[in-house]
Amino acid sequence: MSDLFEAAGLTPEAPAPLADRLRPKSLDEVVGQDHLLGPEGPIRRMAAARRLSSMILWGPPGTGKTTIARLLAKEAGYEFQQLSAVFSGVADLKKAFEASRLRRVSGHATLLFVDEIHRFNRAQQDGFLPFVEQGVVTLVGATTENPSFELNGALLSRCQVFVLRRLGSEALNVLLERAETFEGRALPLDPAAREAMVAMADGDGRYVLSLAETLFNIAPGHALTPAEMGQALQKRSPAYDKDREEHYNLISALHKSVRGSDPDAALYWLARMLEGGEDPLYIARRLVRMALEDIGEADPLSLILANAAKDAYDFLGSPEGDLALAQITVHMAAAPKSVAVYKAFGAATAMARETGSLTPPSHILNAPTRLMKDLGYGKGYAYDPETEEGFSGQNYFPDGVERRVFYTPKGEGAEARVKERLERWVALRAKHGG
Repeated sequence: MSDLFEAAGLTPEAPAPLADRLRPKSLDEVVGQDHLLGPEGPIRRMAAARRLSSMILWGPPGTGKTTIARLLAKEAGYEFQQLSAVFSGVADLKKAFEASRLRRVSGHATLLFVDEIHRFNRAQQDGFLPFVEQGVVTLVGATTENPSFELNGALLSRCQVFVLRRLGSEALNVLLERAETFEGRALPLDPAAREAMVAMADGDGRYVLSLAETLFNIAPGHALTPAEMGQALQKRSPAYDKDREEHYNLISALHKSVRGSDPDAALYWLARMLEGGEDPLYIARRLVRMALEDIGEADPLSLILANAAKDAYDFLGSPEGDLALAQITVHMAAAPKSVAVYKAFGAATAMARETGSLTPPSHILNAPTRLMKDLGYGKGYAYDPETEEGFSGQNYFPDGVERRVFYTPKGEGAEARVKERLERWVALRAKHGG
């Protein structure tokens, strides 16, 4: 009588996915990670010495983290034991540590591989510490998240962190060639469609092999064009998680591209965020900040246009409103830049904190009462617009405080005219003794 697993086709005889059948048999077969596994790579040297250190493998999905851990254990002569933080709890960890302790007594080392290690909470992560320190296990943790944010500092201090790179087109094409050799036939794709499928994989080796397996299974009678391939395969969204590190990486890339006056790169990162499902109003808020922080008085119109773009998106929504964000992105990337106001306000804030509650000089205080007039409030105040030069040169800092210069215009764009006026006023202030 068949059980539920047999009914679902999950018996041992069920064929494994192509990606699993093509899993590398040695570290030499792993593609795209030569900086770690090449002749001088740190992981390769550990394997050759047959002495492994605890480590964290950090990288995108489908870059070989699990495979590398398995092959490390095999080539270094360690017993391989695997746990997933998604499905395991404290009881599973205790069993794993006890089994490792017994192996150690009999002279065998254990490589404990923990997939998605960042999903263990802080207390569970602390549970690894004594066993790693005593050498009961050599821990290899795999994570797609930044270890600096997701793992305890104490655990990180006991592990080396190795960064796996997303697979480039060359590495992905090597995997496709292996798949074709294994299947004994070429993929039913013309060159343009093959290139498009590699791009669709977005650096994920497991995913590109899944796409290849789908194409082998449907076995069309001719080489597919990119359009035909798009109909046969479901396109997935680019890697992007609004609550994780990629969110901050992409907004940082957009901000720095605008600041660096590169409208083309800025448009690319804007499109990546919108395609990934980012809230457009979040992007709009960041664009307003860029107008204030990086452009300032060099092009004061940028702040007005950034707010207008936000309002336009709010009014139109997607996809029409996306163009408003693109327009202001290009405008600000092409605009002159100045952080003079940004820096000036920071310096003024620092002085305000230093000087406490000093009052303004009496000549610029209003005197609405007789007592205040008797005390000298407003005495000697010069009304600048009525002076011959439209500038009195009076002191506006608190009495007894040396005048400081916070705002030093860069002289780019509209700020060039501001700089000229300020320089003229400095000369007039010296002339009037202010």
